[in-house]
Amino acid sequence: MAKREKDDEGRVVIKKYANRRLYNTSSSSYITLEDLARMVREGTDFVVLDAKTGADITHQILTQIIMDEEASGGEQMLPVSFLRDLISMYGNSMQAMMPQYLQASMENFRANQTKLQDAFKASLGPDAFSKIAETNMAMFTAAAKAFMPQDIAQPGASSGPDESAENELAALKKQMAEMQERLARLGK
Repeated sequence: MAKREKDDEGRVVIKKYANRRLYNTSSSSYITLEDLARMVREGTDFVVLDAKTGADITHQILTQIIMDEEASGGEQMLPVSFLRDLISMYGNSMQAMMPQYLQASMENFRANQTKLQDAFKASLGPDAFSKIAETNMAMFTAAAKAFMPQDIAQPGASSGPDESAENELAALKKQMAEMQERLARLGK
């Protein structure tokens, strides 16, 4: 039997056998539903075919992954009220429109998520986390200098408040206030 790595649309072909095992024809290996969930998260496009009939059962498998994720004991994504509303749409005259509506809603959600991430990056710059780490370290150093006697902080130095440490602390406070203002503007 010849191995099919990808279908005509360039998707990885997964075959499901009668023993409920899933076979990835691209990697020539048996995989689990968890592996398929990982592939989805990584953006790998695949199709699941019944090995005996060749029928496309991708929808069923993806639904099964959602059910497993919801039942895993972690945080559930689908609220009960949403599930009830979704179930009530089956057999309803609006059922035919729901797939397109849900798809458009998800695309809108992703677009908004991307815009929010871009706005956050733009407000703090590309190296935002390293700036925060540097600020935290500088604040710690300034606090150590301000609150520790100089003979302990710097052996051989005289005790008493260090004016440069106070200036550093004031500058850091100003930086923190500016960062909080930026975050507040993002939240509006």
